[in-house]
Amino acid sequence: MAGDTQPVSHSVEPRSVRLSNDHLKALSTLTLLLTDTVLLVVAFVVGYEAREVLPFFPRPEEQPAFDRYLPTIAVHTITIVLMFYFSQLYHLKRAFSRIEQLRHLIGVVTLGTLLASGTQEFLLQASTREAVYPRSLLFYVWFFSVVLTVVGRELHRRGWTLLRRRGVVRDNLLMVGDSEVARKITEHIRNSPELGYTIVGIVTAEEKTGEVLGYPYIGAYDDIPRLIDDRQVEQVIVALSDYRRDELVELINLCQRGKVDIKVYPDMFSYMAGDLNVDDLGGTALLTVRDIALRGWKLSLKRAMDLIGATVGLVLLSPFLLITALLIRLESRGSVFYWQVRMGLDGRPFPMIKFRSMRQDAESSGRTWTVQNDERVTRLGRYMRRSNWDEIPQLINVLVGHMSLVGPRPERPMYVQQFQRQIPDYMVRHREKSGMTGWAQINGLRGDTSIAQRTEADRFYVENWSLWLDIVIIIRTIWQSFTRSNPHAY
Repeated sequence: MAGDTQPVSHSVEPRSVRLSNDHLKALSTLTLLLTDTVLLVVAFVVGYEAREVLPFFPRPEEQPAFDRYLPTIAVHTITIVLMFYFSQLYHLKRAFSRIEQLRHLIGVVTLGTLLASGTQEFLLQASTREAVYPRSLLFYVWFFSVVLTVVGRELHRRGWTLLRRRGVVRDNLLMVGDSEVARKITEHIRNSPELGYTIVGIVTAEEKTGEVLGYPYIGAYDDIPRLIDDRQVEQVIVALSDYRRDELVELINLCQRGKVDIKVYPDMFSYMAGDLNVDDLGGTALLTVRDIALRGWKLSLKRAMDLIGATVGLVLLSPFLLITALLIRLESRGSVFYWQVRMGLDGRPFPMIKFRSMRQDAESSGRTWTVQNDERVTRLGRYMRRSNWDEIPQLINVLVGHMSLVGPRPERPMYVQQFQRQIPDYMVRHREKSGMTGWAQINGLRGDTSIAQRTEADRFYVENWSLWLDIVIIIRTIWQSFTRSNPHAY
């Protein structure tokens, strides 16, 4: 009836604004660019004021007014931001090394600061805005530009990592393959929400039912184009343990749609080959599969670093070593140090020294491998093992030449014999001196972890050695020791 008719409402419900993934990524880059810009300006301001406070250089008798430097600030900021852009520092990676980023930032800021200094003199020379840009001010501006951009980028990364953990800025990822390699990658992604990936499913050569680690099989290779479109896939990882060249080419062609990023896990040969080089042998081209990196003058350089590091370490840490020795004697009966035969360079045995962290009769039962919450470890020993302090006496091994600061960790002869029968190329790790720490250890491969993965990490180190890689490993080891952040240190 007419009287029962309700009035029609023409009001529109408010709609929430929801940014797309592309918009959020662009916003992330934009906020990083703004952060760099603001902090570079602040760095110049702080550097200008620091000349009056910090005693690195003589205080200037007469310093031009700050407003005289406004054009210089503009040149400085624009130059370094452009250097960041051309150095791909605005191409944001989900996983990266902070140490590598620091090295990259220092290099780019240094070059950018020098370039800006020359540019401002060229542009402002003989103009009304010309101002003296002394080397002392240049140093302060460079120093604070490095510090503030590093801090700003770390805060920016932490903010967006937090958003990814909460489900913002996540990419849909399609996994191709269900090999053991694919399972490990899938597990790593599942346990690392900060990477910002959402696995939509797994495809294999032939369609399957079921799931892997909670992620379903959703089709076969031929379904990849449709799945990319239907599931809005932005990342594809091809992780096959064995494949033919034509099969891989076909898979990549199927994945090439829109803005999809494609990542391929290398096959076993490519992995073993590492960085392939082409050598010439009397006009015949040969592919170098393995070329040990540490040889010639590099050996002398590494030995010099070992001698300096071991000497300085023993001198500076000697009071703490003495205190540790006293605490060990007070806590339990037995010797302060623990000597054990290990195998090092070329499989030669040597006596490795450690602080004793277990009971004196720890191996009387026949157990030799340490596991988590091992009841044989003393209270002081548990702390030392978590912080790697029990390994510090090995600086003596380094000093006398048994070991290096960095290298594959040495094992006992009985384990070496066992592992070389089980793991191909296990003895490659013995082509270099054993180390107090190594690439495997800083990546969590220590204690009761996979020997095969540890061997792969050691092989990578042996074949890709550089002085910078050693420095990175030492810095990360010190950081993990102070923060006790290595989950397998027990």
